[in-house]
Amino acid sequence: MHKALPVAAALAVCALAAVPTQAATLATKGTGWKLTTQLGVTSLSPGRQYTITFATSAMKTRYTPYLTAAVSQARAAGLKLAIGGVEPVNPAKCGPVGHVQYTEIYRPLGRPGFSQGMPCPHPPKGVGTGGIVAIDSEYWDGTWPMPAYKLRNTLVHEPLHALGLDHPNLDLDKDGKAADHECVANPSGETPVMCSPHGGYRTGTAMGRLTGFDLDGLKALLANARAQGIK
Repeated sequence: MHKALPVAAALAVCALAAVPTQAATLATKGTGWKLTTQLGVTSLSPGRQYTITFATSAMKTRYTPYLTAAVSQARAAGLKLAIGGVEPVNPAKCGPVGHVQYTEIYRPLGRPGFSQGMPCPHPPKGVGTGGIVAIDSEYWDGTWPMPAYKLRNTLVHEPLHALGLDHPNLDLDKDGKAADHECVANPSGETPVMCSPHGGYRTGTAMGRLTGFDLDGLKALLANARAQGIK
């Protein structure tokens, strides 16, 4: 499972600040995608290098195969995203600009099975600077087994949070609540990877790949930067 909530109290305080005023003039949601405007992220720089890094070499080895396809898709969509190396990760503090830092924590949200990802809140001009991904260590010790599609999709869902995408759940049945799994679907029935709690492709080699909805969200983040004159 996954959720976009602050990784630590130090970041949570920042998340309470006001949303930048320019967010009102930019595209912040569309069919199957939504930006994390509540944390002040409205764009990604087309010219900035964004790099996924890991707290340990063992984590780099573990997660790289799950991330490779989605990273390749993001690059094809225009985002300069790469899988990098190992560096210290402090979940209470954002790392270097452009870094999406991966670590493992036992129940980062205090609930079994829940992981989390979030962008560094309120970056200058709303241009995302990276973020933190905290994967629940229970996925790997046998205490929280997950079907392959849930695991693979979760592991790409969280860095998308760190880059500025939010859950695109909608109140499709008009009952006053955007419920779990309540997201638009493509003609084949797949919901966005960012749909909460478990969206994305469910079979074959497509598991863990971004859907067209998710790619549209990344493209919107890049388009917003261009609209602001940010390179």
